[in-house]
Amino acid sequence: MAKRMPKEVAEYLRKLGKTYGKLGGKTAAQNMTAEERSARATKASEAAAKKRTAARLAKERAAKRAESRIKHSRTRKRK
Repeated sequence: MAKRMPKEVAEYLRKLGKTYGKLGGKTAAQNMTAEERSARATKASEAAAKKRTAARLAKERAAKRAESRIKHSRTRKRK
């Protein structure tokens, strides 16, 4: 079992992340060519679209299962 991090350390790391975490993408973008930035943006866009599609399909499957259960419960013979 992993040991818990002291609250002071966690707070310090959270503060560092909040301060410097945003700089990573900006610095990386400055060091890239236009082609590299475009490729990175395309990859991110495709990943976002894939995530949206997966969420939509999961929602549709859940709705279809619920509809099937309702339909099945209506057609069942009752004793």
